[in-house]
Amino acid sequence: MIIVHHLENSRSQRVLWLLEELGLPYRVQRYERDRRTMLAPPELKAVHPLGKSPVIVDDDDAGATQTLVETGAIVEYLVAKGGALGPPAEREAALQYRQWLHYAEGSLMPPLLLKLVLGRVPLFGKAAQKKVQPMVDVHLDYVERELADRPWFAGNAFTAADVMMSFPLEAARSRAGLGESRPATMRWLAAIHARPAYQAALKAGGPYAYA
Repeated sequence: MIIVHHLENSRSQRVLWLLEELGLPYRVQRYERDRRTMLAPPELKAVHPLGKSPVIVDDDDAGATQTLVETGAIVEYLVAKGGALGPPAEREAALQYRQWLHYAEGSLMPPLLLKLVLGRVPLFGKAAQKKVQPMVDVHLDYVERELADRPWFAGNAFTAADVMMSFPLEAARSRAGLGESRPATMRWLAAIHARPAYQAALKAGGPYAYA
């Protein structure tokens, strides 16, 4: 049984969604953020020294207990375990899959996180946010151009790359200007939110502000 240490309103929602898509059995251990700092609670440090979410703990097929952190690594582990939603057979689509799988956290999330942090800084934070927004827009325009040509990030088939891209784009819609001016991206968001597995993951994970 896979145990998902799930922090509310966090990257770990993607892990629940992927598990539902793959049909793998799991159990959720929920954690709430500190209402003052909005950080993860100290209890997560008992699970992993970083005290971050997501973390999964799995008794693998060889009888060993595996503890994994980092959403991308967890996604690759679950795709291999579930035997689905990995890179497509076509070379170009497989390359797109790998690019977007890593782009989500490596390129898109850092400016979004910077914008969030600056928004909490008194006095000069909002002014600094305005300087970050053009950096975010470069990424959102790039995503829009790519999705204008195909329904999913890796081509014509839904894959784990779409799961990885969900959280940063949901966050961008919430706090970084993603809206109807980018219709292809908004269509993609509507498509993932309509998936039964996505809806099942929302029920499993509890309140999620970005759906």
